[in-house]
Amino acid sequence: MTAARQPPVLDLLKALASEVRFELVRILAHGEHCVCDLEAVLGLPQSKVSYHLAVLKDVGLVSSEQRGKNSYYRLQHGPLYLLGGELLAALLTPDPALTQRIRSVC
Repeated sequence: MTAARQPPVLDLLKALASEVRFELVRILAHGEHCVCDLEAVLGLPQSKVSYHLAVLKDVGLVSSEQRGKNSYYRLQHGPLYLLGGELLAALLTPDPALTQRIRSVC
């Protein structure tokens, strides 16, 4: 694996690694919410909540819908359901550089 091409599972893990984004996912797991509700629950300004929601949206964990002047966000369960399997596949896929080594380095 090169630095330029990382498995998509890493993008999901990076998105979930933030405490704020993890908490947003936990909240949205119970239903759709508008940004103003999320601001109140998290005690964060709109700009921070919107930033973290954009990160989650970029990796496909949440989707949004504009209703009037409010944006409503909902969790996309599919990527989370697949995360465990994708993580195991990325970790357990043999690395040819290691499996084709004839002799040990040490």
